[in-house]
Amino acid sequence: MTHDKAVHARITGRVQGVSFRAWTQIEAQLRDLCGWVRNEADGSVTTVLAGASEAVDDMARALHRGPPAAVVNGVEISATDWPDATRFDIRR
Repeated sequence: MTHDKAVHARITGRVQGVSFRAWTQIEAQLRDLCGWVRNEADGSVTTVLAGASEAVDDMARALHRGPPAAVVNGVEISATDWPDATRFDIRR
């Protein structure tokens, strides 16, 4: 896997209870990204995405849409360290 780019994203809105984590995992795997996604206590979803720059950027754009039942109000993205992961997992 190309170690081009790693980002941390926090997604807010109606993003829990709408299969956001499962959707994120599928979309990340389609882009050959590694990292993780989890629900947060404040109702947001947090994810770390790492892989080829173009794929990370494309996934970051997709987070603004989310799965069909989601209502995304905001996406905050910042650079982060490469995750200790070789695949993309859902964390609990």
